[in-house]
Amino acid sequence: MALAVFNDGVRPFMLDFIQGRSTRSATTAVSFGLSAGFIFGLGAPMALSTGVLNPWLVFLPTDILGILSPKKWIAPLLGGAWGAVVVFGLNGANSLAHDLPVDFLTALQQMSTPILFLFTLFPVLAITKQFGRLRGGIAAVVELALVVMTMKVWPDIFPGSIAMAVGVLTLIGFAVNKDLAQRRSARAEAAKAVAAGDVPPEVKNGAADDAEDPMASLFSASALRLRRHLPLFMLLGAGVCVLAQSHVFGGGEATSFLIAKGDYAEAAQVDFYRAFGFVPLIATTALASGAYGIAGFTFVYPIGYLLPNPFLAAVVGAAVFALEVLALSAIGKVLGKLPSVRDSSEHLRSAIGDALGLAILFGSLMAANVMGGGLGILIVGGLYLLNESMGRPVVRMAAAPAAVIVGGVLLNILYWLDLFTPIKG
Repeated sequence: MALAVFNDGVRPFMLDFIQGRSTRSATTAVSFGLSAGFIFGLGAPMALSTGVLNPWLVFLPTDILGILSPKKWIAPLLGGAWGAVVVFGLNGANSLAHDLPVDFLTALQQMSTPILFLFTLFPVLAITKQFGRLRGGIAAVVELALVVMTMKVWPDIFPGSIAMAVGVLTLIGFAVNKDLAQRRSARAEAAKAVAAGDVPPEVKNGAADDAEDPMASLFSASALRLRRHLPLFMLLGAGVCVLAQSHVFGGGEATSFLIAKGDYAEAAQVDFYRAFGFVPLIATTALASGAYGIAGFTFVYPIGYLLPNPFLAAVVGAAVFALEVLALSAIGKVLGKLPSVRDSSEHLRSAIGDALGLAILFGSLMAANVMGGGLGILIVGGLYLLNESMGRPVVRMAAAPAAVIVGGVLLNILYWLDLFTPIKG
């Protein structure tokens, strides 16, 4: 129905499809091209290594299948079929891989430690990029101290949880303070200009504030389109929240490992902070395109992890999605008045990508070492470097986990050819 997609890169293309300037097949091709690398290179390896489903494996394929479907009734059939393939395929692949001489799925679990700990640094990177080295350095020292303190005083808590909370709140505090300072300065300058008689009467009387924004009509139409389908969005919110409450689904890389370990409160905290990096992007692209996010602002993830039963999760998830859709226009207006907060969102997403990129690469090389020592590192690292030199046909974040799986298959083939002896232990 072109009402929601998960891939943020696909959402801007939906307006052309909605308005008839792009065909269903062309939009499907765009969705597949932007999603395939994440599905097979990141979603599948993460699910296989953790035993927990993730958005790249569940929601990106349903983007493609939904856009592909020429009739509404075909879409849920294809989506349901994909869900069955994922669940039963995951169980079968796990059973098969654990029986192989080189168990590359167990080796993939080596990614958990670098992902969990390096992910903690994303607020520090965002602060450094937006507010400079001094504040970034201070934030780094504070986060390190909080991690050490948490490990010492509260050993049962994920060490990065408090540090991430302080880091994200610090970043938002810096951004809001900057925006407020700029608005105070702008008002003071405007007052001086009015006193000097250097502005037209209509600006003096505030009429300029009511001028029509060229994007306002598009945003208004998109918000109205989404509100007309509010019951469907409430059903969607209920389903996503129930999926999160079942604890067979994690909303991110770090979250998947925390869910697998049973650390649901820490997983909720991680996904809650992560959501702040995507709210402005999802809100603005939804208002510009008329297509929302499959998981909304993703706040249903952490809420679902913490709820005690699926019935309550369904009610709360529906309510959360209703509030999000109804508040979309207001959120867009608020973000328009807080440019530094919007910039913080961009820096947060960039920082998350940088931290996870290093963590996934390092963890993949650790997995390669567990699988095959130096030969494993040569194969996995070589495949990663080959992907880089070929212009990244597989997106960088997904390339290393995909290389681990390909490397594991190759090592098993070498074993069957009596050319490789698996490392014991």
